[in-house]
Amino acid sequence: MIKLFKALGDENRLRILNLLMYDELCVCEIEVLLEMTQSNVSRHLSKLKDVNLISSSKDAQWVHYKLNSKFEEKNQLIIEFLKERFKIDPLYENDTNRYLKYKENNLNCQFITEDKEKVLNMIK
Repeated sequence: MIKLFKALGDENRLRILNLLMYDELCVCEIEVLLEMTQSNVSRHLSKLKDVNLISSSKDAQWVHYKLNSKFEEKNQLIIEFLKERFKIDPLYENDTNRYLKYKENNLNCQFITEDKEKVLNMIK
């Protein structure tokens, strides 16, 4: 339990978790959506994965992350609490809006690889 709450005690990890509650995402997508470096995103994903909050799967050169369904089943109260708090905090609300714009424009990893700056402009 201590490791879990330490993992949840970081703003960047909470921002990542907020996005993963909506959908499975690749490292490059999280990087663009949160405007973080790839190494920073990977480091935070590793800590979330260490406590089984998230799981991953590989698709060609991309690794996709999602909320661990087993964790979600066993910890529904924590998940519901986080979802409610994410809805009322401007930082997480902004991240969610960027994610929604990303999805509305049917963007994906391939678009990011081809023109990251264009994608960033589309989700602002």
